[in-house]
Amino acid sequence: MVLGLPGSGKSYFAGKLAQKIDAVYLNSDRIRKEMFEQRTYSEQEKLKVYEELLKKMLEAVRRGDDVVMDATFHKNKTRDPFINNCERNIIFIEVWADEDTIQQRLKKTRPFSEADFEIYKIIKQQWEPLKQPHLQLQSNNDNIDEMLQKALNYLENGKGTN
Repeated sequence: MVLGLPGSGKSYFAGKLAQKIDAVYLNSDRIRKEMFEQRTYSEQEKLKVYEELLKKMLEAVRRGDDVVMDATFHKNKTRDPFINNCERNIIFIEVWADEDTIQQRLKKTRPFSEADFEIYKIIKQQWEPLKQPHLQLQSNNDNIDEMLQKALNYLENGKGTN
């Protein structure tokens, strides 16, 4: 489970990690775009997106696939169903970046995310710290290889919950 605020670099990192470990990559922004032509980012819409993400994760796990899930997961109520419904070990990786970097990133058009700096500030205010043991990775614009190596080391150690 890769989580973090909008613009933190979590999606870029999660996609690269999924490639590196040959895992199914599930992205909440992509799922939202597939589900809703007009996106409102309402609580009800977010819950439906997370329900679909959970469904896709469980299908992949049942097939025996490893999965990298990519979403903000900024509240316990969005994390808990994944923790409670997965029979396999969940490893948490939180990606963060300094606010100047985030602000610059959110000015750019991204293929699936529509979050801007205002959305970032709202989600940051609502953020509930992760209680489970997890790896924290700082993202800047040129450290993806270092981030991936730290994540691979963490995954090899089998840290996680369940």
